[in-house]
Amino acid sequence: MEPDLFTAAAEDRQEKDPSSTPLAVRMRPRTLDEVVGQRHLLKPGSPLRRLVGDGAGGPAGASSVILWGPPGIGKTTLAYVVSKATNKRFVELSAITAGVKEVRAVIEGARRAAGGFGKETVLFLDEIHRFSKAQQDSLLPAVENRWVTLIAATTENPYFSVISPLLSRSLLLTLEPLTDDDLRGLLARALTEERGLGRAVTLPEDAEAHLLRIAGGDARRALTALEAAAGAALAKGEPQITLATLEETVDRAAVAYDRDGDQHYDVASALIKSIRGSDVDAALHYLARMIEAGEDPRFIARRLMISASEDIGLADPTALPTAVAAAQAVAMIGFPEAALTLSHATIALALAPKSNAATLAIQAAQADVRAGLAGPVPSHLRDGHYKGAAKLGHAQGYVYPHDVPGGIAAQQYAPDTVQGRQYYRPTRYGAEARYADVVEKVRGRLRGDASGPAPS
Repeated sequence: MEPDLFTAAAEDRQEKDPSSTPLAVRMRPRTLDEVVGQRHLLKPGSPLRRLVGDGAGGPAGASSVILWGPPGIGKTTLAYVVSKATNKRFVELSAITAGVKEVRAVIEGARRAAGGFGKETVLFLDEIHRFSKAQQDSLLPAVENRWVTLIAATTENPYFSVISPLLSRSLLLTLEPLTDDDLRGLLARALTEERGLGRAVTLPEDAEAHLLRIAGGDARRALTALEAAAGAALAKGEPQITLATLEETVDRAAVAYDRDGDQHYDVASALIKSIRGSDVDAALHYLARMIEAGEDPRFIARRLMISASEDIGLADPTALPTAVAAAQAVAMIGFPEAALTLSHATIALALAPKSNAATLAIQAAQADVRAGLAGPVPSHLRDGHYKGAAKLGHAQGYVYPHDVPGGIAAQQYAPDTVQGRQYYRPTRYGAEARYADVVEKVRGRLRGDASGPAPS
């Protein structure tokens, strides 16, 4: 049996008995006008509107569409709406479980449907970035010959994860994360519309706020939690979903945290100060509060990168690479798995030896520059790669350090105004103890009052 027949059967069951299908499925948009968020893609005359023949200009003519964005923001929904709006079969595959064999079977089915019934096919391929280059290559004939309208979804940058021939033949649409207002409107519709909960229960503001926090911008998660909480409330005979019922249902306590208010900055400050104080358990507590409140993982990762330089520096030179790697991983995977990466980085930073010497060094140097101590660059350090530089004395007398035993030449580098000032004052903590020994030897050799082997 063709996959679209299963879809039709499911839709028929949904119409006869709405309760037989999940709320998230029942609330799936049927037209582009019902799509939540993505206003930049839905304005009149947009490529997506033209793709479905909506508005001036007719269909966009694209044989392939790539939807790029985080989970739970409507990639599958958009593909389904396009198929409905263009009256095409809708076949869905996941790159996690499907391979070239399954793709070829769908393409062959699409060719038969087009030839025998005049029915074109939309092939929705979820997580296309999980396909190898060879697997993606297998899609090209179907795209080039328009045997299917391919709509592929990815959570990773398609310029890195999708082959160039496929990307060049595709309309790339970048989906934005859903806002709280987007989800709030979706919840209101789900509570009131007949295909949803049909006004069976209400959702007070405190429960709604908690539901938005735990949803984390994911529409499916929001509707799934709402459906479970509504069922629990109705089982108790309650006319509304209380915060207590919602907490009990989703097994997650409400977190006092306002992502746009004081709590946002207070908890973020407490996280960094706990890391600075080497209290790993307190740091993990504040990290957990931020995660549970639906904080943007990229914001947390940025704070950790700053902490690595501000509070650790050269006491542990691996701290910053760890924080940067965590930020890159978070950007690629998102929640919920990003919580593991953030925990990894937080623990590493909290337990690392601490030094603010790098912070104090640049602050002291900046203070001098702001005070006007920015004298001329010494002549022997100036650029000598142009005609006439030698006549001006530029680059004359410069000693090339690699030509000097030990690799350190006794010459002046700083302007006269700050010559001799020492901005970097290393601590004796962790790996920075080595730098404390090295810097004194280096400074001595630069002054010309030290001999012997160069510091290593």
